[in-house]
Amino acid sequence: MSELFDAVDALLASRATLPPPAERKRLRAAHGLTIDEVATALRVRRATVSGWESGKTEPRPPERDAYARLLDKLAELYPATQADTATPAAAPDAAVPATFTAAPAPAEAQTLSTGEAPEAAAMTATENPQTPAPVAAAPAAATRPARTARPSSTSRRPGAKKAAPAGTRAGGADPRFENGPLAVVDVEDGKVLAYCTGGLVLDVPAKSIPALVDWTLREAKLGAPKLSGPGKDADPLIVLTEAALERYGLPVTLTEEEKHAGRIPEGHKVIKQLARADWKLTKRGFGPWARIYRPATGSERACVQLCIPSWNALDTRHWGTAGQLPPAELARVLGVYASRVMTPRGSTAVTGLELMTALHPATRASEPDADGKRHSEHNPGSLGKDAIDPMNWPPCEVPDGHPVLKDLPRFHVRGPAEKLFEEAYDWARPMTDAECTLRHLVGIDVNMAFAAGANGLPVGLGEATHVKAPVFDPKLPGSWLVDLSHVDLSRVKAGKDRWVELDGSLLPSPFTPKGERPEGPAWYATPTVAYAVELGYEVRPIEAWVRYENGRYLDGWYNRLRDAYLATMADLGVDADLAPADFLTAMDGYKARDPELGIVVSAVKATVKGGLGKLRERPRGEGWRPGEPWRALSRPTWRPDIRAAVISRTRINLYRKIVKHASFTGQYPIAILSDCVVYAAAGPSPLDFLPYREGKPLPGGFKLGINPGLVKHEGTQSVLWGEEVREKFNAPELNLARYIKDGTVTDVDNGE
Repeated sequence: MSELFDAVDALLASRATLPPPAERKRLRAAHGLTIDEVATALRVRRATVSGWESGKTEPRPPERDAYARLLDKLAELYPATQADTATPAAAPDAAVPATFTAAPAPAEAQTLSTGEAPEAAAMTATENPQTPAPVAAAPAAATRPARTARPSSTSRRPGAKKAAPAGTRAGGADPRFENGPLAVVDVEDGKVLAYCTGGLVLDVPAKSIPALVDWTLREAKLGAPKLSGPGKDADPLIVLTEAALERYGLPVTLTEEEKHAGRIPEGHKVIKQLARADWKLTKRGFGPWARIYRPATGSERACVQLCIPSWNALDTRHWGTAGQLPPAELARVLGVYASRVMTPRGSTAVTGLELMTALHPATRASEPDADGKRHSEHNPGSLGKDAIDPMNWPPCEVPDGHPVLKDLPRFHVRGPAEKLFEEAYDWARPMTDAECTLRHLVGIDVNMAFAAGANGLPVGLGEATHVKAPVFDPKLPGSWLVDLSHVDLSRVKAGKDRWVELDGSLLPSPFTPKGERPEGPAWYATPTVAYAVELGYEVRPIEAWVRYENGRYLDGWYNRLRDAYLATMADLGVDADLAPADFLTAMDGYKARDPELGIVVSAVKATVKGGLGKLRERPRGEGWRPGEPWRALSRPTWRPDIRAAVISRTRINLYRKIVKHASFTGQYPIAILSDCVVYAAAGPSPLDFLPYREGKPLPGGFKLGINPGLVKHEGTQSVLWGEEVREKFNAPELNLARYIKDGTVTDVDNGE
């Protein structure tokens, strides 16, 4: 009889009534659940739950019954209110600015969280999740009115006139920062308003910049929790619009002299006001990203970051049109970035570097001593609080002009045997006759290639040790002087004991950025030398600079940026588990679905590249002369060896796929630029040359998808276009990967 009852229960479950998709999402968000948590409980994939909430798919038994039970319980806890079902016209007095909420489609982008993700904020350096953990939708605050539809972004003023007091919650999890990580300060009808994340608008009583700083720290409840146990909470960020600049006596734009200096003059009246109020500025002064602080007393910090878009704080190369957005929309863009990456600390490059330190603080509190007091001590796994002495750097790892090279002749040019030169690919070759008979050139691009190269990579944490005639160790980070000219690319190992024959003349060398075959001993990072061994060849280093103290320093950094990227792409309708054809369709014009989230995607990618670039920051004026130290050398995060290792691994990761593809299909790349590879193909789609079988890619080869390390379609042009461009500039090896996206060639390729 029990079996009959079970059968009846299963039959009823198959017809279990479910609320509409939007209500499913509201109920989950109201309880503070993430999509991942629901997916784990129901033993399904994250994308499956996302599909149920967007209405793309419906659950089937046995998960349908469990999902219906969950939603029923949540509906009892969080019944729908009038605010949840109200139309835009039903909330004329909403405190939420009309410029905040995106248009209804797509469903995932409809109610976007800008609150701090608890699971992401608590991530430690030892965690390395294999699946993305997107930011959860913030629980709906009981005091928050229904959102109204957003007009076009051409409007500079929000529709809502009513400002909330500073104590009104904006959905943040930490009561100290309940109004979010940042606010955009604007002036409307003579009133100063602060547009926070989540659509909240605060009334700002401050009448000067010092008063604004005081208000931010005492009343605004802005900021964000620390990302790591021993770290520090993020300082609040205040963004000043042009109207706010005028109100507070600051110039709307900088003069050419001020732009060159990167700051307003020390004698400006606002700087004098700050000095009279005992506020200080950092060494970079009052510029596009100004930090205003008082020296810390104990654990209490008093610091506010200012961002001034009209002073070019938001570089259009990375932030697009963010600087021209209305206040509420700008708060949304920066708020999503702040919640998923971190509160911006400057340019995307600066923020990328700061994120490394935020996830791996230099110090931590010690265990209590005999008197019960704790002291600051080195945090294992970090780069420490002190920079490496410039004179202790290996000469091969530093750029020209470094103090350790001051005794070199003035015009000496270091060759491969003197200088580590690990850079991204910039290589191309003429097309073969067979390739010229095909119709299309198709470019594929590796998603977040340098982030993927950083994932799981052991890097040095301390100073290097010089070793003569070492035995190569692929697990030991360092720089190795070794001759790899004997590696024959026409016969390489593609597995443990499997040798394959290739046409080496159609392949670049994996050991040099320009693809040229090495001619003798040269300096290489560990991943490059390890790949020579992987190809089946013996290596005998002449000398090396190795780092015995090492660790996977960038893992947490990669995880945080990967999750930010995948969560935002999912909001734009590009999920991580799409079939190849569906993925290509989803990627077509994805940024147009929500241009503001498209800005966030660009900023996240720029954070990866810029943060790695900052590891080897060069002198930036300031009267520097070759042989003298420059400011960046005083940072523990000035680590050109880490940058070189990441680039080396990224290039090798790409080359490994190229070899796999060539050995299986007989197809070779025509051009490679950084993370973009161009192939000749019979059709215009990547699916016309990628060897998918029954929807499955070549193991170890290129795979279409949005995850870091997988590839997307970069662009397609005709073979005729490629030949005409090369003939026009009389450049048979013009790098077509540079122009494959839109086909526009403005000048001859000079490799810059």
